[in-house]
Amino acid sequence: MAPSVSPTIANRRDQMFPVLTDADIERMRRFGEARTYAAGEHMVEAGTVSPGVILILSGKVDITQAGGIGPREPIISYGAGNFVGELAQLSNRPSLVSAEAKGPVEAIVIPSQRLRDLMVQEANLGERVMRALILRRVGLLESSASGPVVIGPPGNGDVLRLEGFLRRSGLPHRALDSDTDPCAKTLIERFHIDPHHLPIVLCPNGKLMHNPGETELARCVGLLRPIDAGKVYDVAIVGAGPAGLAAAVYAASEGLSTIVLDCRAFGGQAGASARIENYLGFPTGITGMALMARAYNQAQKFGVEMVIPNEAKLLDGDGARYRLAIGDGESVRTRAVVIACGARYRRLDIANLAQFEGASVHYWASPIEARLCRDQEVALVGAGNSAGQAAVYLASQVRKVTLLARRDGLDATMSRYLVERIAAQPNIEVLTETEVTALEGHDGNLEALRWRNRASGEETTRPIRHLFLFIGADPNTDWLANCNVALDAKGFVRTGPETTPGHGLMETSRSGVFAIGDVRCGSTKRVAAAVGEGAQVVAALHTYLARDGELARRA
Repeated sequence: MAPSVSPTIANRRDQMFPVLTDADIERMRRFGEARTYAAGEHMVEAGTVSPGVILILSGKVDITQAGGIGPREPIISYGAGNFVGELAQLSNRPSLVSAEAKGPVEAIVIPSQRLRDLMVQEANLGERVMRALILRRVGLLESSASGPVVIGPPGNGDVLRLEGFLRRSGLPHRALDSDTDPCAKTLIERFHIDPHHLPIVLCPNGKLMHNPGETELARCVGLLRPIDAGKVYDVAIVGAGPAGLAAAVYAASEGLSTIVLDCRAFGGQAGASARIENYLGFPTGITGMALMARAYNQAQKFGVEMVIPNEAKLLDGDGARYRLAIGDGESVRTRAVVIACGARYRRLDIANLAQFEGASVHYWASPIEARLCRDQEVALVGAGNSAGQAAVYLASQVRKVTLLARRDGLDATMSRYLVERIAAQPNIEVLTETEVTALEGHDGNLEALRWRNRASGEETTRPIRHLFLFIGADPNTDWLANCNVALDAKGFVRTGPETTPGHGLMETSRSGVFAIGDVRCGSTKRVAAAVGEGAQVVAALHTYLARDGELARRA
């Protein structure tokens, strides 16, 4: 199957592949080292870590992309003044493309650390380079021909799980139907794969994996790397949603060594929003994933180390140094901790719910789920802004959306603009005072949904194959149960002087441990509020770290 042509390449080619002037090249020289390549030499191989961004002084370089099967697909040929690289080189991750010298090549190689120095010290030039790196990643995402290949039956719960993880991680990938795609069938036959072992994933480095977990897959594609056990960070941030990413950007930009952990992917619940229209500065709206991807890339620009997906399991320490125990027996040593782990999705209290999760019951409304539901009727449970955004998005993709709400209306819990937009959609039916009572189906596939009107008691059954749940969330604080961090009765983290005299608004019962965003007791559950707390906590971090350093010197 030939990859689709990226519209970004067609429309923004000059920004994606700029030709730098002699003056630009001179400004970049001090950040790299000169290197020559022989004709035919592979300068970069997909699936391996590139030496950095390669600025071409003379010669020609061919850039190709490959998804692990079939011939390499040409992207572009570079000449003098062009540079090789995309977002992977910003954080020293494995390359998604290959580069081959088509003749003798003279170049300057700028490693990841020096590339970040360039972004800061040469702002105007760095802006052009950063824009090109981002647009190139967008082009790879649109073409779906680079990165890992997921092979399995369409609609399979594990296929959707792997696709969803890769999408939320901003990693290009391709999904092939094991029943109909000839490339998939060839690969299955070549490796003698039993159909019961599907899905499989072919990584860019050539490794074949049988239905991997997210952490295992992340290690294979280079998203997750070993942690330096000897390094002590200024701050470790647990959670990569709006609050955590904002704290990371501000902390790193102000010189604090920063590491971010998240057990799933960056973006948090905000990343699941089909469109955010009430966030300052975006009058036409922006998808949650696009907003969070910008924050994620911005954090990496300032040198934030991302450890995703990896789960914080235990926090211990004496108040001067903390240790976060995480997965695979690793740990992070840090002077301060920011808890921004947000919340986890609530689930319906229905006995057989779990057997339909993944394939038929969804907690996200992304293009992946929309593709599964195209031209069908779907049901969505919820009455908040996330539910409203999802309903509007799905209405543009499916035949009908039935929105079920336990309350007698939407106005008390949903922004007015969303209520009005839902009312204007002819294919959205709103059923208030209604709750789901049963799920019917076989082998993990939903076939019918039953709900009851709470006022009349009337029950209705409809042949609906996909159910979306947006019914709020509970604080993701189970891991803090044995960490001596005070929680309220609902599990939210308590902060401020009322918890511990002398502590600031966001400091927990443990000195040097802060909580921000949805996980903090009393916080405003909005993206803008979470971002604001992420910025605000950095000032408290500076105060604490200065005091901690002074106490250390006195000791």
